[in-house]
Amino acid sequence: MGNVKFLIQRVLDMNYKAMLDTIGQIHERTGRSRWWIFQDMRRCATQYGAGYVDYNLFELYDLTPELRDTYLTRGRNNEIVVKYNSKTAMDELDDKAKFNARFAGFLHRDWVHVTGENKEEVLDFLRRHDAFMSKPTHGCCGRGIEKLNTADFPSLDALYERLLQQAPDLELEELIVQHPALNAIYPGSINTARIVTLRGKQGKVYFIAALLRIGNGKFVDNFDNGGMLAPVDLDTGTITGVAVDKFKNVYEKHPATGAAIQGCVIPDWDKAKELVTRAAPLIPEVRYVGWDVCFTPDGPCLVEGNQYPAHDLYQHPVQTPDRVGIMPRFRAVEAEEAKLDG
Repeated sequence: MGNVKFLIQRVLDMNYKAMLDTIGQIHERTGRSRWWIFQDMRRCATQYGAGYVDYNLFELYDLTPELRDTYLTRGRNNEIVVKYNSKTAMDELDDKAKFNARFAGFLHRDWVHVTGENKEEVLDFLRRHDAFMSKPTHGCCGRGIEKLNTADFPSLDALYERLLQQAPDLELEELIVQHPALNAIYPGSINTARIVTLRGKQGKVYFIAALLRIGNGKFVDNFDNGGMLAPVDLDTGTITGVAVDKFKNVYEKHPATGAAIQGCVIPDWDKAKELVTRAAPLIPEVRYVGWDVCFTPDGPCLVEGNQYPAHDLYQHPVQTPDRVGIMPRFRAVEAEEAKLDG
């Protein structure tokens, strides 16, 4: 039923020109007829909840039905979000000010919400920090985030008036000092680990997937804003594959630093897993979360939580040489949960 609803919505929202362009690209790449590709896309949408973007990204046209069934597609991800996350509670994660208030003990940095009615509190923050991050309380993909310096403004009052223009949809955060091990890969951004967890009915926290997001020329590490990502072993924190960007460019070494990526070990990995395990129960109505964790010389801390974990980041073909997606991990969780219920 979930796939049927997904298909109906996709038909209504479909960018047909983009779909036809994608079919043309796959035709040029594979030599298969456009009609065969279209019919195969339709089958994948019906059977696996995969739209044309998933079909192209995961190269489903080259996979057997058994391998296709291992992929977490957009349609399947929607179903998991609906099953585990209450829509009414999602704003506790989506709103950065609410998130910071709820998870204050996990941030390990100074912050303030610019409400429009707390001028002195904001000015006190500005007096403590010569440089800081300015973030919209709602948003994604790193859009609207700025790194600001108080010295660039004639006075703190002038800076406050500038910030006030975005109130109450703005929060300010102290700059994070990154661990030297991750600074060595790329010092221009805070390179965060995305750790996906699912909390069972009896409170057990399951780890689904992990990756390291790495900046590339910008001060944000977001994949949709110029960054790249690399897969991480959940047990050890070791980067297990090459990095890839949104355009499928592959990086064995970071182009800015020359640092090797595969084989690097993320520091304090066990502490990071313990951190998100403690954070997971704080919003009981949201049980499927993608946590963004940064690493400092003093240990890991939370950056944000995503109530709609992106499904496409963990299954890039170049990073999955066995061509197995992450659906088996969800199925293993469901099987274990069924045993606990029994």
